[in-house]
Amino acid sequence: MRCFLTGMPELRLGLNDKLQFEAHGKSQSRGKAVELEDVKLHQCVRLSRFENDRTISFIPPDGEFELMSYRLTTQVKPLIWVDFHVQNYPTKIEFDIKAISQFKTKSTANGVEIKIPVPSDAHSPEFQCTVGTVKYSPEEDAFIWYIKQFPGGKSFSMRAQLRLPSIQNAEDRSAKRPIAVKFEI
Repeated sequence: MRCFLTGMPELRLGLNDKLQFEAHGKSQSRGKAVELEDVKLHQCVRLSRFENDRTISFIPPDGEFELMSYRLTTQVKPLIWVDFHVQNYPTKIEFDIKAISQFKTKSTANGVEIKIPVPSDAHSPEFQCTVGTVKYSPEEDAFIWYIKQFPGGKSFSMRAQLRLPSIQNAEDRSAKRPIAVKFEI
């Protein structure tokens, strides 16, 4: 969160989560409830209020800070889905990637960064994308696809090819590291 407010206003955010419905005896919600686990709140949050009614009440500090982090236990549809296919060859690796926005068409994701891990010995990258730019980051063993604006209900694709210096076992190359997606709406 970035805060540029003057004075010391108290802000309140309400959560629509499973615990809130159970705490208030409203077991019948209109949609699927989301249960949060491993909730961590910034020190500016009034914990007693959060524990009582799941309202995040706080006076924000100046500048940028992380208000809350959590883990979801239920399957939820990600706002940006990344479909990912890898083809291994003896001296190269090819990626076909499709990013799909799964939010309403009237919304737009800004500053989208999709980080795709690659083998540590990859080099000589070649990229093609329908939108945005792609940069190779050898220090992170990844390439990053930047999309300035990603409208809801759209999909974009990109292809990447990287050379490999030697013949290796394909299983060695496919160490399963997650794709990371960052954005703001």
